[in-house]
Amino acid sequence: MSSTGHSICRNPPLRSHISIPRVSARNRLQGDDMSVSILILTLNEELNLPACLASVRWSDDIVVLDSYSSDRTCYIAKDFGARVVQRQFDDWSSHYNWAMENIQFKHRWVFYLDADERMTEDVRDEVRSIVGDCARSEVAYYCGRKNYFMGKWIKHAMPPGRIMRFFRPAYVRFQRLVNPVPMISGSCGVMANYIEHYTFSKGLTGWFDKHNGYSSFEAIEGRKLQHHGNYGFLDLCSLDALVRRRALKRNAVLLPFRAIAKFVYLYVFNLGFLDGRPGFRYCVLQSLYEYMIVLKIDEFHRKEQGLPA
Repeated sequence: MSSTGHSICRNPPLRSHISIPRVSARNRLQGDDMSVSILILTLNEELNLPACLASVRWSDDIVVLDSYSSDRTCYIAKDFGARVVQRQFDDWSSHYNWAMENIQFKHRWVFYLDADERMTEDVRDEVRSIVGDCARSEVAYYCGRKNYFMGKWIKHAMPPGRIMRFFRPAYVRFQRLVNPVPMISGSCGVMANYIEHYTFSKGLTGWFDKHNGYSSFEAIEGRKLQHHGNYGFLDLCSLDALVRRRALKRNAVLLPFRAIAKFVYLYVFNLGFLDGRPGFRYCVLQSLYEYMIVLKIDEFHRKEQGLPA
């Protein structure tokens, strides 16, 4: 299922430090075989990686971009037959952009997965169908995720959403330190099927460790936004759901009682209560995550004012 009506994909303005090579329309439309390269990012993922690799065993080009894991991650990847490339992680957009510019993928199309995600057979068949259709003009596709917690798909409190995961590397670059926003030079589509996401696979301790790092990056982004004031209020009225969602995220920094608002939004307006106890607990966790961001933004502000932390 494809769509080219997303405004974020209509040749959006690119920052000066982001360079996307221009490729002719003719080259875009040339046929390709039905093979797809797989990119997996890892850091100490010996627990998650085997199942992730097994879900993409059909690909003949699996690349693991590892941030110098200290466990058996690289051994597992190499033993499976994947290529391992290592780079020290700095931030999400820089890491992604480095991969787009420096990794030589075997195929023109790449599907990106986190180690705690699994590709389903339906997604596999859909990406093969897309690659095999020479009439398509899209250069990137958004894909939703089924997010699992306590053994249950959290359908309402943690809806599938849309994340750009299937793309031609020459047409894509990323912005933001965390939860990066793709800048796509060309049209994009939306896939009909979902990958599976096991974000709590390392338990609550692993989730808190991961989101402690995320919240630090989000606080930096939030403080930059407060300094520059580029909130993009008009985007809140966009017909494009992706644009509206990003505008809401930018403007969340202005909300009083932001953590409480996040809980109410997920649990009440998103019908998170229909997900039972897992849904309630997930909404509480998301509220705590938002409050971590609020506290860290305030900490940055106090440091700038010369006040004690």
